[in-house]
Amino acid sequence: MAEFSWEVRSPLERALVAGPYGVRGDAGVSLTEIRKFDLVQVMARRGKAADMAGAARARFGVSAPDRPKAVSAADAMLIWSGPDQILALSKGGKHAMDALGQAFVASTSLSDQSHARVLISVSGAKARAMLAKLTSIDLHPATFPIGAAAATSMDHTSVTLWRGDDRDGQAVFNLLVFATFAESLWHTMLDSAAEYGVNIGHSDEL
Repeated sequence: MAEFSWEVRSPLERALVAGPYGVRGDAGVSLTEIRKFDLVQVMARRGKAADMAGAARARFGVSAPDRPKAVSAADAMLIWSGPDQILALSKGGKHAMDALGQAFVASTSLSDQSHARVLISVSGAKARAMLAKLTSIDLHPATFPIGAAAATSMDHTSVTLWRGDDRDGQAVFNLLVFATFAESLWHTMLDSAAEYGVNIGHSDEL
């Protein structure tokens, strides 16, 4: 008899092997999968963009981005994902699908993406060089500063990419990818980063 488990597992469970990868020495790139997050896509209904913006401001205390940008709230990140659309990223259930239902019921359609996307953080001295192999987005600090975001593609895979706060003086880039494509993109990222040395891990912290 086959055994089944209802335990939620990461789409990268088989592919992600924590530890060093690639050339020996100091790792130039850190690849970290972020797990156990809440992600809700918030899409304004026709003619309701202003109402959605007001509801977001009331809920999160910040204005929702109306251009390619990621905005930090006290306990969430609002990421532009298209015209009159944002992704609300958070932890702990406070801004999960059910919690946001009442706040946005009059102006938007909501879609729970918590288990449909994989969140990967890319950092390190060679993070920008590695990502430059996979995307045509100009990631130079002058054109892609902290908070910049883009709906783009990497290796023919759709991703939402944004730059987070620097860590230890190095740029941090975050990307959301659909779960069904995550393992393929992960291997591509490893191949692209191998020449710089990679530190692989996962975390429950945003």
